[in-house]
Amino acid sequence: MARMKSDNSLIMFVNGAGVAVAYGMLGISLWLSTEVPLSTKGFWAMSVMMLTLALVNFVKYRFDEKMSEDRVQRIEDAKNEKLLSDYVGESI
Repeated sequence: MARMKSDNSLIMFVNGAGVAVAYGMLGISLWLSTEVPLSTKGFWAMSVMMLTLALVNFVKYRFDEKMSEDRVQRIEDAKNEKLLSDYVGESI
């Protein structure tokens, strides 16, 4: 279990660093593009931030859905195990 947690931490760190670098590069490109009006730069920046928010929410809801499905499956497995153990216990 600890090995899986450390792998997830490393993957999350690498992904976070990638996002930070992407935002930094976007900021630099917006700052250095002198032909583009400031209002357009602001719109692009807001669009990227809203896209990021939407993606984070999408991933969170998918994760929550998967956790819910796993929980239901574990409950069904436990119920079936209980039914089998009761049936085997009665037949002996």
